[in-house]
Amino acid sequence: MQFRIYNTLTRKIEEFKPLKPNHVGIYMCGMTVQDRPHLGHIRTFLVGDILRRYLEYLGFEVTYVQNFTDIDDKIIKKAQEENIDWRSLGQKYVDEYLKSAEKLNIKPATYYPRATQFIQEIIDIVETLIQKGFAYEAGSSVYFDVTKFPEYGKLSGKKIEELLEGARVEPDPNKRHPFDFALWKAYKEGEPYWYSPWGKGRPGWHIECSAMSTHFLGQPFDIHAGGQDLIFPHHEDEIAQSEATRGVRFVNYWVHTGSMQIRGEKMSKSTGLFFAIDDILGEYSPQAVRLFILQKHYRSPMDYIPEYLKEAEKAWKRILSFLKESKSAGDNIINKEYIKAFEEAMNNDLNTPKTVSIIFELLKKGNTRLQQGKLPTEERGTLLFLLKILGFELKEIEKVEGDLQEKILEILIEIRQKLRVEKNFVLADEIRDRLKNIGIILKDTKEGTKWDFS
Repeated sequence: MQFRIYNTLTRKIEEFKPLKPNHVGIYMCGMTVQDRPHLGHIRTFLVGDILRRYLEYLGFEVTYVQNFTDIDDKIIKKAQEENIDWRSLGQKYVDEYLKSAEKLNIKPATYYPRATQFIQEIIDIVETLIQKGFAYEAGSSVYFDVTKFPEYGKLSGKKIEELLEGARVEPDPNKRHPFDFALWKAYKEGEPYWYSPWGKGRPGWHIECSAMSTHFLGQPFDIHAGGQDLIFPHHEDEIAQSEATRGVRFVNYWVHTGSMQIRGEKMSKSTGLFFAIDDILGEYSPQAVRLFILQKHYRSPMDYIPEYLKEAEKAWKRILSFLKESKSAGDNIINKEYIKAFEEAMNNDLNTPKTVSIIFELLKKGNTRLQQGKLPTEERGTLLFLLKILGFELKEIEKVEGDLQEKILEILIEIRQKLRVEKNFVLADEIRDRLKNIGIILKDTKEGTKWDFS
């Protein structure tokens, strides 16, 4: 079974066919850095991490681009409220995200572009759109004319007329049409600005991602990912401006993650209704957070319920306990039937709830074997194999086993020292020689016996 993924553009699950045989380009819409990263962000970025890891498991080389929007109305407003430079404000939240992502074992992106690093590329795109008749100047601002792009609305599945019905559109006398969107915003007193052919100003939100994604991945590229809340207008506008600029398809597959909710309302920085991921990681382990998120299919909305995170923490501790108790069973033997079931689940639109059920089944069978006094060799090996693919950090297991091995070595050194004091040099030398055979060198010094790897 080939890997299949839901494509928002076609509204169906499709077989994934990359543009290049062994390479996949992914652009993940990252944070607008006006506030702390929260669990809603992390859900989307963990889904992106799982998608990337699984494609790499399938043998693809992945170029993964995740941006930071570091100039925006909300960033400017927040910086003014806190009386802080807008660049310092943004950097604070970039650093907080990267720190949390490292804790969560989210693989670093191949590139982390920032909008302000691509001002010239943005200006070039805007100039092209004006020359082609898709954009117009209004004062020192530039807007995209949605009526000039017949396919506008194809991602959200609605026509312009339908979008207007009941829509709350902020009035702007400079616009020709209510859904025209800013490509370049004219300078306002007290705001940061860059020079352009239209005067001082700064880029609009949507144009930033078109410039950054195509710079690194070209056009078209394979996968554009992000939260479902970005489908309209952000991703809709990206498609319009990008395809109008180059005259070819922008992206082949659009992958969107369901929202994280609190009592049915979307977790959001704009409403203040959110839980910062750094605070959550102060209460729960990163592995429990990953397990919690994988238990729900990525396209479905997900409720943040602390009790569910507590259950995920307990489940992770059960997994850890089994792996510690079964360490003598070895790590390298896997059950092919379970791997096949895992691949079938992941190939079917990243069905992580099914993969979690496979993990729990292996855990149950492995614990039963332990209770029967048997070695759960296949269960342990298969479980470790799947956990690594899914991005679970296993350093805790490695640390426990490493600490245990070091303590055993210290005991052997103590016994050898007692044998030397008792002048039992034959047995003392045998301990030294047998350790040497497995790559551990003992060195007798004035400060005592030291050890190292050969």
